[in-house]
Amino acid sequence: MNEVPMTPTTEIAARAEAYRERYAAVCDEIRKVIVGQEEVIDGVLTSVFAGGHVLLEGVPGLGKTLLVRTLARVLHLKFSRIQFTPDLMPADITGTNIVTESPSGGRQFLFQPGPIFANVVLADEINRATPKTQSALLEAMQEQSVTVAREVRRLEEPFFVLATQNPIEQEGTYPLPEAQVDRFFFKLLVGPPCLEELDAIIDRTTGTEEPELRVILDGPALLEMRALCRAVPIAPHVKEWALKIVMATHPDSELAPPQVKRFVRYGSSPRGAQALVLAAKTRALLDGRYNVSFDDIRRSALPALRHRVLLNFEGLAEGVQPDDLVQEILESLSPAGDGEIG
Repeated sequence: MNEVPMTPTTEIAARAEAYRERYAAVCDEIRKVIVGQEEVIDGVLTSVFAGGHVLLEGVPGLGKTLLVRTLARVLHLKFSRIQFTPDLMPADITGTNIVTESPSGGRQFLFQPGPIFANVVLADEINRATPKTQSALLEAMQEQSVTVAREVRRLEEPFFVLATQNPIEQEGTYPLPEAQVDRFFFKLLVGPPCLEELDAIIDRTTGTEEPELRVILDGPALLEMRALCRAVPIAPHVKEWALKIVMATHPDSELAPPQVKRFVRYGSSPRGAQALVLAAKTRALLDGRYNVSFDDIRRSALPALRHRVLLNFEGLAEGVQPDDLVQEILESLSPAGDGEIG
């Protein structure tokens, strides 16, 4: 039987379908360990496949650390965990030069890499470290390199930082600088399980069976999927709507709704637009499409923008939630032909 020749259209469709199948396989493996948290799993994988960092916010005990560790196993990537504490120093993250004895009997400096030299780095309770230590992550997250003793050392790709913070306990914590928060691709809110999920968690964690995880991807395959994601086209009118959403987060913009003008101090930086478009491209591939729709933009808006909308004093005093402001922006700028593919 003769094979049907591959056309550019069928080749793109085949690559999109392969992307979707790999994504689904990774999700299935993670669900062997993590119960529920579908939105969080989807958000983490979207960020990882798009090449971004993630900030996970939730109270302790909800499986944030386990999720990150499981992800690293399924993707066959080197995993490192950094427990942030008030006495943690920058050198504890980046590494340092130590004095060792050379074979000839002399002394020499030898670089001892820190835990940042991994593919998947879990920054646990990142808001417990001092700003000086938090800033040690800044260069790594943006430049994928660290500077030790005036020497720049590159980090191996792929490289992702997945940080956690507790929103309730404020004593002994240091709020993350806006510059560092902005470098997180997504901010995901981890909520408590429902009754059925809690029942499944108890069954899995108090029994004798251990789930066996399969390796689905590796580093080179993940980088290939990232490149495919970036190649997805976006129509000008869909991109324009995404940019208008970002512009509407600024209180001095004519596109900003009344609540934004009243309660917001600063809106999103251009990184918010980058995250919004890249996340939408990833979601398009997951739906088996090689083009971005309005709905892809809408579904990506909350995790991409909630941490980039900074409230003013009145907004903080009134207990305004950034999610509500982003939702109001989406409603006020709802495009014609809602949900159509661009």
